Amino acid sequence: MSSAALELRPGVWGRLPVWLRAIVLGLSIGLIAANVWPVFLVKLGMPLGALAEAVFLAVYVWWASGRGWPRATSATRRSAFRTGSLSRAQWIWGLIAAFSIAAGVHASLVVLFRIVPFPAVEFHRDYAFPVASLALKWVAIVVAAASAGICEETGFRGYMQQPLEGRYGAVVAILVSSFFFGLLHLSKSWDIGGMIPLVFFAGMLYGLLAWASNSLIPGMIGHTVMDIGMFSYWWTGVAGKFSARTIAETGIDGPFIVACVVLGFVLLTALSAIARLRVLRES
Repeated sequence: MSSAALELRPGVWGRLPVWLRAIVLGLSIGLIAANVWPVFLVKLGMPLGALAEAVFLAVYVWWASGRGWPRATSATRRSAFRTGSLSRAQWIWGLIAAFSIAAGVHASLVVLFRIVPFPAVEFHRDYAFPVASLALKWVAIVVAAASAGICEETGFRGYMQQPLEGRYGAVVAILVSSFFFGLLHLSKSWDIGGMIPLVFFAGMLYGLLAWASNSLIPGMIGHTVMDIGMFSYWWTGVAGKFSARTIAETGIDGPFIVACVVLGFVLLTALSAIARLRVLRES
């Protein structure tokens, strides 16, 4: 891709380097959209806020994938969104990779919090849904997860990473998008020391998935599934609470070994599926 791939119009913007335009657009497209949901939730409540967010996400995907105004940027938006069809085999391997990444993140958390105590107060601080009904809490969790999955994949693995791939190569592009993905989450109360490499590594895996498949859809699905688990379990306790003691107290026991084996297996599965996707794309 040439340096003009992100040029929206002649002038100052078009003369900026690709890396700067990609970072600015990726952050803008991803973060502004992702923060619409909290406003709907607080201002409209449930279930009206969830309905408004569903409509917003549909319009957001429609526009970000190259439709609508301005027509002059349609091709740029289509390219950044990685539009294009996936074959049946690509769908299968893409979903295997997406679900494996999601499972790997949760397995990583289990292993992490068997090594250090689970900081429940920090994890729950920012995620109290202002609804009393358990059913509506689950609706809010799913909508919040979909909002994060769709908007963050569009911003970081689409509008930021895709143009960087064309100009600087996949390695640089994935590292840059993962760095800013991790930087975004430094503001969270749950971002203790052990979470920093975990978030960065998750960003790299989703970056690899987008690069190998040249599609954002598997990553959006996997990211949403991952965040449903994060919101419902780790961040709110709606689905249960993590109460396992650290191995400093119990020693290296069977459940810890199982968690490590599961983590290794799902990560190997994810990387194998990503490698298969890349072969399918090149063929």
